[in-house]
Amino acid sequence: MSIVTVQLGQCGNQIGHEVFSALCSDSCGSHGLCSKKENESYQDCCKERFFSQEQAGVPAARAVLVDMEPKVISHTLSMAASSGLWSYNSHSHFCQKQGSGNNWANGYCVHGPRHKEAILNLVQREAEKCDRLGGFFTIMSMAGGTGSGLGAFVTQCLRDAFPSSFLLNHVIWPYGTGEVIVQNYNSVLTLSHLYHSSDALLVHENDVIHKICAQLMNIKQISFRDVNQVIAHQLGSVFQPTHTAGEGSGYSRNPLGDLMEALVPHPEFRLLSLRNIPQVPESSLPYSSFSWPGLLKHLRQMLIAKAQMEEGIDWQVRAPHPGSSIPSTNKPLHFNTSIANLVILRGKDVNGADLGSFQDPSLYTSWLNPQDAFTAWKTPRAFNKYEKSASLVSNSQFLLKPLDSIVGKAWNMFASKAYLHQYTKFGIQEEDFLDCFTTLEQVISSYTNL
Repeated sequence: MSIVTVQLGQCGNQIGHEVFSALCSDSCGSHGLCSKKENESYQDCCKERFFSQEQAGVPAARAVLVDMEPKVISHTLSMAASSGLWSYNSHSHFCQKQGSGNNWANGYCVHGPRHKEAILNLVQREAEKCDRLGGFFTIMSMAGGTGSGLGAFVTQCLRDAFPSSFLLNHVIWPYGTGEVIVQNYNSVLTLSHLYHSSDALLVHENDVIHKICAQLMNIKQISFRDVNQVIAHQLGSVFQPTHTAGEGSGYSRNPLGDLMEALVPHPEFRLLSLRNIPQVPESSLPYSSFSWPGLLKHLRQMLIAKAQMEEGIDWQVRAPHPGSSIPSTNKPLHFNTSIANLVILRGKDVNGADLGSFQDPSLYTSWLNPQDAFTAWKTPRAFNKYEKSASLVSNSQFLLKPLDSIVGKAWNMFASKAYLHQYTKFGIQEEDFLDCFTTLEQVISSYTNL
């Protein structure tokens, strides 16, 4: 099944380009470290999923690019074309001459309704090219105006136009120190609207990725491109083909459907976090060796201790004692309770890896059977030059603290009516803000009480 990607705003278009580059270089690479037959079925599955074969012989990304100013889109299109490995379809982008000025209301109330028909026509055309449509993957930032405001509007339109298709929003959480003065308002408005129309939100935090670039990748002068490449690597580690039902079952047909089935058992809980190990500079790979027990021990501790990467994990955090049904209020302070977890293993000897430690009932909320709460996908085909790699997609309390913080900061500004006039002039009233705060307070309460 095929996935149509919708890239929204500057951030969405820049990350989208890196994602397709990572997918293409991985599937074209000869570093699969597996049998020729395995490698060929992997490549075929990836191409069907993310690319359509165009006449020129170069695969074209199944994507629609949307921005309210032309610069980023034209740069993105030319970078893809000059790679010689893949391209965007020349007719599947939409841009205007003026941006949204980092104002969510401008993107949602003005640009959205004005350009709805043109954007949906592009998406419809891309969807009709798919033999079997698996769903939509949108990439957007929460902090600005176009990605967040127009992105929330387009997501609602996709839900209305394709009610039975899966819809996953990839959302970039802004730097805590701030990129835009009103980023907390924009973030609250984006999250609450997406919560009503999306099947799930897969979140990357800029601060976390920045740390990975500095401490694990040893990059001295970190650019947005460095950050985006780490995000693209992590997304590729989830969306490239895997066996979801054991060896010999063939590659998964519908990754978005499988992801929702594994991770979103209840509509109140839609926030997904992603962790991927190992992550090292490419120059260090020839001198690095990894074992499944070592990788999985680190990944499990990252899960229960809310660690952002494999460096600086708090090894003191322990899961509650098995068999003791502890009310959530008595759980260890920093312990991360999960609703559902998905572990994806790629590489050599993958079927010998023991995942039993992720099935420990004490990791999960009491109202779900641990057998239903944990899923594993595997493939012996290595990913992106890593002989062995493991990813964790988790529906858990990972995002509780950043969510609480962003809602708190937005509420403090709202209480003093700071910058509200910039939103009311485009049609977002105080009652709309209050509805959004109510939605997110309910989300925070639900995750807190796991």
